[in-house]
Amino acid sequence: MGIILKITSRDKHVPEIERFIRMVKEIVRAIVNIWSFGQYPNRIIVKAVFNTIFWLNSFPNKNGIHLTLSSHMIITGSTIDYNKHCSLQFGSYVQVPHNNSLMPRSTGAIALWPSGNAQGR
Repeated sequence: MGIILKITSRDKHVPEIERFIRMVKEIVRAIVNIWSFGQYPNRIIVKAVFNTIFWLNSFPNKNGIHLTLSSHMIITGSTIDYNKHCSLQFGSYVQVPHNNSLMPRSTGAIALWPSGNAQGR
């Protein structure tokens, strides 16, 4: 089947994985440095890492297991739709609707993740 299994011991390094981790750190560092805040809640940093991994897995890798299918497509069976997943940038300010009471109809929030639902909201 063409599958090569690389087994390493506990203290050995896998260069491909270390390069991927370094790339994720560089992307998250770039995302965080765009914002003008001095400190961030841990939740935002964690979601920035999740967001980075989500987008890296959404496109086919030339050295991946398939030339035209992304790992996101292979595992979840769903494709990325520009209108649904790219409408908000990570960290952008949004108004989120909530209940139907006499209180204001929406609340301010920070977009941390594409919803991935059928409506794209």
